[in-house]
Amino acid sequence: MASSHCYEYPRPALTTDVVVFTLREQHLQLLLIRRANPPHAGMWALPGGFLDMNEDLDRCAQRELAEETGISGVYLEQLYSFGRPDRDPRGRVISVAYFALVPEHRLPEPHAASDAAEVAWFPVNALPPLAFDHGDIIAMAQQRLVAKLAYSNIALQFLAETFTLGELQQVYEIVQGESLDKRNFRKRILALGLIEETGQLRRTGRHRPAREYRIKHPQRMEIIK
Repeated sequence: MASSHCYEYPRPALTTDVVVFTLREQHLQLLLIRRANPPHAGMWALPGGFLDMNEDLDRCAQRELAEETGISGVYLEQLYSFGRPDRDPRGRVISVAYFALVPEHRLPEPHAASDAAEVAWFPVNALPPLAFDHGDIIAMAQQRLVAKLAYSNIALQFLAETFTLGELQQVYEIVQGESLDKRNFRKRILALGLIEETGQLRRTGRHRPAREYRIKHPQRMEIIK
């Protein structure tokens, strides 16, 4: 006979929030929705919402992203849990945040739906006032993204099949938000052993021809779907 349990302790609500980054117009940008309903109606926020009783966290994040922005099929990585007691005026709500870095050409044009009144891309250095604690979530997601550049090949997925070191450096500079020393960058990148020369040269404008490179082991690329 199945037993039933009655918990004495309060049970907080659980949500997921999603930070989707891409490189657009030479800037690192992220996707925000304008909230249609209270609390914080009219303010910009991350796509997200409440977990259904019959779904897991990953499914909730994917569902909320699709329902509010029309974007689906994006590989999401769990970031962190945010549970400050006063983070949501509706009550005790804990959010499990996810993030993704997706090439712009792999993203469909977003469109607002569900309880989102509007959806738009914003440069990370020019964000509007945000609802809840979403500024903290975005800051942590950006820190994680920058950290991944140091140990993964994620930056290479934003380039064509062949590329120059100058083009690769530009991706790093956009994501990190700072200029990098050309000599030190090239020395560090080549030491990682992720890329190899194609044997071809590429001429751009009046500059001296630059060596072309390609990914050495494309089958080992960081997962971005």
